[in-house]
Amino acid sequence: MKNTAGMAILFALLTLSACGQPKDGAKGQETVAPKQSVTGSDRDAHGCIGSAGYRWCGRLEKCVRPWELAKEKGFEKSEKAFKDFCEAQGE
Repeated sequence: MKNTAGMAILFALLTLSACGQPKDGAKGQETVAPKQSVTGSDRDAHGCIGSAGYRWCGRLEKCVRPWELAKEKGFEKSEKAFKDFCEAQGE
């Protein structure tokens, strides 16, 4: 009976001690989680947040969402129409 209880305690100690060891064997080194980008942190040279759909419109000199601008200004919702409208005047 004593032998069985001793084996159970030994097994429990070995199991718990394994929890604290790094799997790759690199003792004393922390595992660093990969750096994650924050949503909305992808600003372009003009400060427009691409992940939110914003693009620079030189004509208006501000960040806009192309589909919203197309609806507001009454032009076709296409890349070409957006570029045609937003080309900065005098460039």
